[in-house]
Amino acid sequence: MKIAISAPSKNPADPVDSRFGRCSFFAVVDADQEKWEFIPNPGASSGGGAGIQAAQELVKRGVRAVITGRVGPNAAAVLQAAGIKLYTAGGKSVQEAYRQFLNNELAPLTGANAMPHAGIRGR
Repeated sequence: MKIAISAPSKNPADPVDSRFGRCSFFAVVDADQEKWEFIPNPGASSGGGAGIQAAQELVKRGVRAVITGRVGPNAAAVLQAAGIKLYTAGGKSVQEAYRQFLNNELAPLTGANAMPHAGIRGR
C-alpha cells in the first residue's frame, strides 16, 4: 500500500506540511517494502487548481492513503472519488505521522477540512 504525506522538504524529520495542494513535496511510502520516495508536488506553484493537480498526481501514482494537515473540498473530492483515505497529522514529523498511520493512531478525515484556496500565500 502506498501512503502519501504532505511535506515541506525531502527530510522525513520535518513536520507534516499543513497545506495539501501547496506543499512542496509528497513523501510517498510503499508500506509493503518500506520504500520512501519524495516527489515534487505539481500543484505547489500552480496559479489555480493546486489541490486538484496534487490529488491527480497521487491517484496516478497509486496512492491509497493521504496524510496532511488541511485539504480543500476539490482535492478531497478527487481523492475520495479514487477511494483514497484521508488522515490529519498536524504538528507531527513526516516519519512520526507514517508510524502513527501504521499503528492506526491518526484521525481520519471524512472530507475537506479547509476552505477553497486556503493554501494560497499560507491562508
